Amino acid sequence: MSVLVNRNSKVLVQGFTGSEGTFHAEQMIAYGTNVVGGVTPGKGGTTHLGKPVFNAVSEAVSSTGADVSIIFVPPAFAADAIMEAAEAGIGVIVCITEGIPVKDMVIAREYIRKHNCRLIGPNCPGVITADEAKVGIMPGFVFQKGKIGIVSKSGTLTYEAADQVVKAGMGITTAIGIGGDPIIGTTTQEAVELLMKDPDTEGIVMIGEIGGNLEANAARWIKENGTKPVVGFIAGETAPKGRTMGHAGAIVGGADDTAEAKKRIMRECGIHVVDSPADIGSKMAEVLGVMAN
Repeated sequence: MSVLVNRNSKVLVQGFTGSEGTFHAEQMIAYGTNVVGGVTPGKGGTTHLGKPVFNAVSEAVSSTGADVSIIFVPPAFAADAIMEAAEAGIGVIVCITEGIPVKDMVIAREYIRKHNCRLIGPNCPGVITADEAKVGIMPGFVFQKGKIGIVSKSGTLTYEAADQVVKAGMGITTAIGIGGDPIIGTTTQEAVELLMKDPDTEGIVMIGEIGGNLEANAARWIKENGTKPVVGFIAGETAPKGRTMGHAGAIVGGADDTAEAKKRIMRECGIHVVDSPADIGSKMAEVLGVMAN
């Protein structure tokens, strides 16, 4: 089983012929992802990386049957690209773009709620189902197939957690980078729910950061509904109040936004919280009773 993407997913690249789209599409194809084509307005009818290029997502879906899209479009146009993908019937939309105006994302998020689709991101590393499909910018070699799912706001910490989990002898089912912007398509709780329902996922790593209430909401859901062990980490322990740290959404606005408060809530909800990302793999191995290699 897998979550969101698998070897049968038909992936479309929006912003296909640009430098970022080209580089990461090459990496996804090399990983084995089923990239069926791309979209660059004005370049329809040409080919790129051996794949067809279309002027619009609707044309690409009609021609290739694409059901997953990854977006490498400049911030000013990315929200429109999200809505275009939803309108065309794409089921899973992964938006890598960072710096999309908040007002644009408010409109896009409301728009996609009227369509049968799921948005991952924006400002995210994407989604990877180990040894099946990489729809994002993560280093694929880190993700070896196994039984642990990852949900994370941070791309870098996603890779670190995956590496530790693999080295501890467990491996990865699917890793979901939900994104660090104030407005994103899929919340921490929603991503955790997907992994809880996946029969091949035996444990979940949940990585959050200061700012907002996504981790607290997920923790309370886990307390009431969780069926698998969860190891958690919150980045930003030393961040000063009122200052954005890295991600646009990583800013302490209230008492419950701090790393300390989030970790307390998570512990109260039965999550195995670690104070250092270096302990993620060993803690999961301990929880599951796995002997590290």
